[in-house]
Amino acid sequence: WCGPCHAIAPVLEQMASERSDLKVVKLNIDEQPAVAQRYGVMSIPTLILFKDGEPAAAAVGAMPKSMLEERLGLAEAAA
Repeated sequence: WCGPCHAIAPVLEQMASERSDLKVVKLNIDEQPAVAQRYGVMSIPTLILFKDGEPAAAAVGAMPKSMLEERLGLAEAAA
């Protein structure tokens, strides 16, 4: 259904398994359009990092793990 979503899924699974402080949650925006609207999701995949219950960083599109960590501000913590 969403090629880039399927492409990034293994990256997210790897990140979640490597980091005990990271929880990955997937949301189908077709089933939850109000949530997508609330967070301004215009393209998929959109990845939003929440800290203390609030959006702290975001990335749009499939990308390599290193780039995703950098975009979400996780690169320093992962090193």
